Amino acid sequence: MGMNDIGNQYWQGLGERIYRFCKHVASDLAPTCRIPVVLVVYTLGLTGSLWLAYQLRFDFAVPLQDHHEMLRTLLWSIPTKLALLLMIGQVEGLLSYFSIPDLRRLTLALVLGSLVLALVWAATQGSFAPPRSVIICDCLLSILILGAIRVFLRRAREVYLHTPQPRDARISRIGIMGAGDAGAALARDLLLKQHGGLRPIVFFDDDEKKWNRRLHDLPVVGPPEIMLDNPRKWNLDKIVIAIPSAPARRVREIVAIFQKAGIKFETVPSMEQLASGYVKVSQIRPVEIEDLLGREPVQLETENIRRVLEGKTIMVTGAGGSIGSELCRQIASYNPRTLLLVERSEVQLFPIEQQLIRLGYSGMVVALIADILDSDRMQTIFEQYQPQAVFHAAAHKHVPMMEAHPCEAIRNNSLGTAGLASWALDFGVERFVMISTDKAINPTSVMGASKRLAEIFVQSLWASQSGKVKPLGQNGAPQTKFMAVRFGNVLGSSGSVIPTFKEQIAAGGPVTVTNPEVTRYFMTIPEAVGLVLQSAAQGNGGEIFVLDMGKPVRIVNLARQLIELSGLVPGEDIDIKFIGLRPGEKLFEELSHRSENLMPTNHPKILRFLSRPVPLKVVQEHLTKLSHQLHISAAPELK
Repeated sequence: MGMNDIGNQYWQGLGERIYRFCKHVASDLAPTCRIPVVLVVYTLGLTGSLWLAYQLRFDFAVPLQDHHEMLRTLLWSIPTKLALLLMIGQVEGLLSYFSIPDLRRLTLALVLGSLVLALVWAATQGSFAPPRSVIICDCLLSILILGAIRVFLRRAREVYLHTPQPRDARISRIGIMGAGDAGAALARDLLLKQHGGLRPIVFFDDDEKKWNRRLHDLPVVGPPEIMLDNPRKWNLDKIVIAIPSAPARRVREIVAIFQKAGIKFETVPSMEQLASGYVKVSQIRPVEIEDLLGREPVQLETENIRRVLEGKTIMVTGAGGSIGSELCRQIASYNPRTLLLVERSEVQLFPIEQQLIRLGYSGMVVALIADILDSDRMQTIFEQYQPQAVFHAAAHKHVPMMEAHPCEAIRNNSLGTAGLASWALDFGVERFVMISTDKAINPTSVMGASKRLAEIFVQSLWASQSGKVKPLGQNGAPQTKFMAVRFGNVLGSSGSVIPTFKEQIAAGGPVTVTNPEVTRYFMTIPEAVGLVLQSAAQGNGGEIFVLDMGKPVRIVNLARQLIELSGLVPGEDIDIKFIGLRPGEKLFEELSHRSENLMPTNHPKILRFLSRPVPLKVVQEHLTKLSHQLHISAAPELK
């Protein structure tokens, strides 16, 4: 081994020992020791600023008399400034964590300290205070020196107290699409945490005003389209799309550009996730189909929703499902008194209960394992908790499976809803909101027909206890506002086609599509649930609300996009196979029933359909006949 190698090992070992020592001091310094250390650092900085102010005032030749005056001033001005720093919260904090709010508070404390000096000067005609020029100079210097100390310690923490990158680790050169707030935050985080293996090189942005400028000392080179001219110009390993508020249309265009340029791409979390505070902009993830099909953010009238939910007992059935769990999350944010999570599957109930507890809602959440078809159990729950609003999301929703088991679709979706709605009426629930589906419109499937039958019952029940017939519930409680909310497929739900496509792609294909012309409407789960709550807030009873689902999406195009997002080529790497429509499926989903009239509402994303209610007695007779014939259903044929 040569002398150079021995020297390198020595310095490397010494550096590691210094690093471990610094990390130990930074992490293990007790709070009782930290405050004295901060006070000592501040005292040195303030002493230095006053000394330098005197030196500048007298051109570094301070007379003996003024030198004694400086010492007297130090004895009372330093404790005064330290007391102000302590009162304003700049002593208990960590020295190495420093931000703009900290700088504002630090400046305020030091300016107040200088004002005290000025007041003493004015009151004593300069007998017990330094000259005015020294006071002003000391104020500026103290802010500069203490601020510089804090910035230096912050930079030292960022550079030296992070886990060092292994020498053999490969650094990925990345570009950032978006030179806005999200892109700037991502670049700052990656530059500070150099151990992450990602090094930002350039920014791309659509805004011409930002081109040929620098952000965090990185150039903004132009729009993403310039990647098509010379994809290898910046030698990038991948590009991170950091525009969470961009419309899905533009995201699709950007993704297409990067796919054509042959460069990998990822994205930052969505705006909803960032706003929740539970994810960071640096948590990069692959681009999902939801990013390409997403829509403009929906503006909700939150105060109207709050009046319906805040301080009340709310029941959600099917609380463990895709829609039910999101209902629970959004309802909890409006601070109800009690949130009842009704779910018959303990496997689905446990995760949403634990998630709500982690989010800080443990005091309001009550998890109840119960089946809505169990009349005695549901009666006990209504008697014990007296819910004031019910959001009924429990249902069988899988179309082909319900074609094979029509009795279960009718039992759960129709009879279950009828029983639950009847209990809601008996116990004076203020609002009963049924989650329906666009498949209930001119239904061609058992699932759609069962949900349509449930809608008819709920509407008839509302009409039967309206002002003309029965102004009060059977227990003398105010009448219940019954309503239904329809919407189409939701992205990411358990019954969505997207998980199936992903599994087929992972298995090497083929991806199976029923028909090249089949189309469906898609919404995100948070958007759909937000509009459900908005519908509940504005409903007066008897309405069937239909959410604005945008434009229909051709399923074969959806399959192609998913294959391309996986880095594969449709028709070459993964085949698309057409298998024909399954039992009960439509080629196109419809927006309204033949007997319904379209009406606007106060919200642009919510429509209302009104139809003449069927007499409740007629509906009940049909449900009774169906309940007696459920056991006749034949078993599915073996294939």
